[in-house]
Amino acid sequence: MADRTAAPIDPSLLEKVLQPIERALTLPGEVYRSPEVLAWEKRHFFEGSWLCVGRSDDLREPGDQKAVLAGERELLLVRGDDGALRAFHNSCRHRGHELLRPGERNHARGVKCPYHGWVYSLTGELKATPRFLEFGSWDFDKVEFPLEAVPTAEWHAWVFVNFSRDAPVFEEHIGNLGIAVDDYAPETLLLGDSHDYEVRANWKIVVENYLECYHCSNIHPELCRVTPPETGDAPYADLPSGVWTGGPMELREHAETMSLDGRSLGAWIPSVPRSRRREIGYAAVFPNLLISPHPDYVMTHRLFPVAVDRTWIECHWYFPAEAFEREGFTPGYAAEFWDITNREDWAACESVQRAVNAGAFHQGPVSSWEVGVYDAMEVVARGYLEGKLSPPSSSYVGAMGG
Repeated sequence: MADRTAAPIDPSLLEKVLQPIERALTLPGEVYRSPEVLAWEKRHFFEGSWLCVGRSDDLREPGDQKAVLAGERELLLVRGDDGALRAFHNSCRHRGHELLRPGERNHARGVKCPYHGWVYSLTGELKATPRFLEFGSWDFDKVEFPLEAVPTAEWHAWVFVNFSRDAPVFEEHIGNLGIAVDDYAPETLLLGDSHDYEVRANWKIVVENYLECYHCSNIHPELCRVTPPETGDAPYADLPSGVWTGGPMELREHAETMSLDGRSLGAWIPSVPRSRRREIGYAAVFPNLLISPHPDYVMTHRLFPVAVDRTWIECHWYFPAEAFEREGFTPGYAAEFWDITNREDWAACESVQRAVNAGAFHQGPVSSWEVGVYDAMEVVARGYLEGKLSPPSSSYVGAMGG
């Protein structure tokens, strides 16, 4: 069971964050620079909640296996004969050898350790221990040594795990996020491009930056040419019931999508209704997944804190199959645009972090442009006090992007 003790932060500073938006202050500076706070966050927010560990696109058939990194842990993902996806700690129960190297894939009727050849079923039961008894080793009950399973959920082909085993059920965590994502059928889309970044800033600074466009007119000239920043002030039709926040922005009249010239070189996602073809969505799913649906592609940022002032970020772009069939298609029209925008954002985030590290950052007011940031900070501040993440409770849920 996870420890629900409060974070090592002065509660009076957090109460200032939990005021109505017109009186609220930002999170205090120590939450961005304290290694003790980050260690607490890893236990309670990352391991104590539902953490996104990637996609299941290449785990469609029974016997498909893949080892992935989940922050500082390793997992083995396995598709069973029953169609269910399961996650196990990537460690043999004999001497702890990795079952697959991180990033490695396999397809087999069982899981075999490459060190001493122990074999497990696709559901984790120990089935064979070759030559173990040949030299007088004691007999033992294989039932007592299965692979160590981790609670797992699949949602639109994203894989989530709960290391602590006592988070609320996944359906409560994800809530009504479908209002932002379902129309884009991301489970049908294909990966077109991928970039990894390491940003010298705290993970929360990255999430907060994603949730507002107050900064867009100052640092994102490319973005402002295809979407007006002032359209990012309205939430989705329904307020979030899960541990997420976000909302849509509109495209400028000439733009088909987010690209340097506003043109799409791909294809419309077939499931997207015409009413949403002028919309770009932004959703931050705590603790570590940012989903940005476009009419012709879906972009994601998956992040994990490397240190209190460094964040690893994986950015993926997914396109409909029809785009890959189009003559001259290249995913670069989307990836180039967002790589430029990302790097502008990372520079801003790193500037904030430098001020934090220098002790020059103090709690400040929140703008009406920053209602998404307000919601994120409220989720985090209440999480610090309660020892767990829970949905935003505010009645003024923001939607900014950039």
